[in-house]
Amino acid sequence: MDRVTPRSATAAKLRFATAWLGGCSGCHMSFLDLDERLIDLAGLVDICYTPIADVKEFPEDVDFALVEGAVANEDHLHDLRLIRQRTKILIAFGDCAVTGNVTALRNLLTVDDILNRAYREAPIVEGIPSGNDIVPKLLPRVLRLHDVVTVDHFLPGCPPSADTIHDFLTGLLAGHPPTTHGRKFGA
Repeated sequence: MDRVTPRSATAAKLRFATAWLGGCSGCHMSFLDLDERLIDLAGLVDICYTPIADVKEFPEDVDFALVEGAVANEDHLHDLRLIRQRTKILIAFGDCAVTGNVTALRNLLTVDDILNRAYREAPIVEGIPSGNDIVPKLLPRVLRLHDVVTVDHFLPGCPPSADTIHDFLTGLLAGHPPTTHGRKFGA
């Protein structure tokens, strides 16, 4: 499915989610910059999951989701696969999700080099976290969303502006999907 089908006034609202993986949350800050347009959006969709609210588990049967950030650790990998499985239309939200951007600068070094510098050589912290219940294990390389799952649309920008996000979402909701079609994993 590459477009959100508008539902009638009597039908249930579309289920909309946002998620945040490895990034700075700048895309979510731009989303909040929609200001009063958020009220209009809330009238059109059921916002069923977002890091802005206290919801612990990504729900099933999500119509469309904006996913911010790159895939940098095992938790991100698990979460992205679950989001893809439970979402009809997945949108790579911002440059970290689309290209890896700043998060992927870590790919210039090995995980061991990064952990040694941050935890062994730093004068403040003692010991290297090794992927436990609190600190997830880093992946050998930071990945873009479409390196892991099928992405239906890309919404680039660092971060995308509130106007760009608004235009994208209102077009999608109006049945006029944007021309930002994605790639399938491995393509």
